Amino acid sequence: MSDLNYHHLRYFHAVAHDGNLTRTAERLNLSQSALSSQIKALEERFGQKLFDRVGRRLELTEVGRIALDHADRIFGTGAELLATLNQSRETRPPLRVGALSTLSRNFQLAFLRPVLGLDEVDIKLTSGNAERLLDMLKSLALDVVLTTQVPARDAHTEFIAHRISEQPVGLHGVPERLQHGSLKSLLKNEPLIVPSDPVIRSGFDSLVVRLGVEPRVVADVDDMAMVRLLAREGVGLAIAPAVVLADEIASGLLQTAPYDLRINEAFFAVTIPRSFPHPLLAALLKQDQS
Repeated sequence: MSDLNYHHLRYFHAVAHDGNLTRTAERLNLSQSALSSQIKALEERFGQKLFDRVGRRLELTEVGRIALDHADRIFGTGAELLATLNQSRETRPPLRVGALSTLSRNFQLAFLRPVLGLDEVDIKLTSGNAERLLDMLKSLALDVVLTTQVPARDAHTEFIAHRISEQPVGLHGVPERLQHGSLKSLLKNEPLIVPSDPVIRSGFDSLVVRLGVEPRVVADVDDMAMVRLLAREGVGLAIAPAVVLADEIASGLLQTAPYDLRINEAFFAVTIPRSFPHPLLAALLKQDQS
């Protein structure tokens, strides 16, 4: 079986978007018969019709719709390649960002805010665990990974961890749950919502040992968005950086207990050395959100 002829695919792609053979031929400065021959050759290669004629308009068949979907991605990727290598300011490749599934959505939004709404900037956000995201970074499927931990050294890849922010972890909840005279009393008597984030969990375990209390953890959560929702519902007091619950704290729905837990969480943007980094990445990495 012969390989796909991408010249034929390019002509099909143009006709499919125009929906009119004559108009496409004029735009490409080809004769209508020459263009029709290119489409026919592609149909013969597929062994399927790509268009049905409805009046003066060409309508895609099911095979045509499938072919167009793939063609859009193929030629879109080609445009991204040229934009990346040319460092074009007019047409930029999408910014591919990976973020731990446990990471605060508010932090992600704050990191990306400088490029949100810019013309010609598409953002592709992928969530997952650290291992998967770092593998995608190494394979160049991601431009940057947002995380709360510096990745372990890799024998084959040099990870660069840019510290974007460091925030204290506090105790947050609805006002009626904060009516206690001491941190020890809060931890002993109120139900707690604790993220499974290893930095926060380790600090929390150390805290309760230091104070000599046996806490009642009602939710051990691996998603900061769920920590936020549970705290809003008054299920318990959340152990988290304030950025996770920033909107609720600002509105007065939630309050922060006036105690220093002596737990801090850092936020990192992890990259690898590249000859052609995304042109917008340098500005994002210079942010100081502390």
